[in-house]
Amino acid sequence: MYKYYGLAAFVVIIDQLSKWSIVKNMQLGENIMLWDPYFGLLSHRNRGAAWGMLQGQFWLFALVTVAVIIGILYYFHKEAKGKPLFQVSLMFLLGGAIGNFIDRVFRGEVVDFVNVLIPVINYDFPIFNIADAALTIGVVMLIIYMLFEEKLNQKKVKQ
Repeated sequence: MYKYYGLAAFVVIIDQLSKWSIVKNMQLGENIMLWDPYFGLLSHRNRGAAWGMLQGQFWLFALVTVAVIIGILYYFHKEAKGKPLFQVSLMFLLGGAIGNFIDRVFRGEVVDFVNVLIPVINYDFPIFNIADAALTIGVVMLIIYMLFEEKLNQKKVKQ
C-alpha cells in the first residue's frame, strides 16, 4: 500500500523541478511557443486559486490545503485499501496538493507555465503547472472510480 506514495513523491519532484527550471531560466511573462499556435511555456505567477481567484489569501489556502492533505491520507488508509484506482487517484491529488503548497510556503505564489491555446475557437486556456495537472488527473480518476464503484454496487444489489 505504501508503494503508492512513490507516485505522489514523483509528482512533487517533477512539479518542483519544472517550476525551478521556469523560475531560473525564464523572465516573468516570457513566452516560448513550443508548438505554435497550440502550446507553449509562459512564465506566470499566481497568488490565488485556480484561474487566479481569491488572490493573496495565503492563510485560507494553507488551511484548506492542510485539511485536504489530511483528508486524502485518511481516505487512502481507511477507504482505499485493495482499490488501486482509488489509491492512484488519491496519490495524484496528494502530489498536486503538496506541489502547489510548497510554492505557496516558500515563494508566496504558485509558479504556472503551461500555456495551451485553442485557436479554432480563439481560446487561451488558463496557465497551469504539473501540480495542477496532477490534481485534475486525480479528480478525473476519482470520478471514474466512483462511477465504476457505483455500477459494481448496483450489480451486487441486483444479484
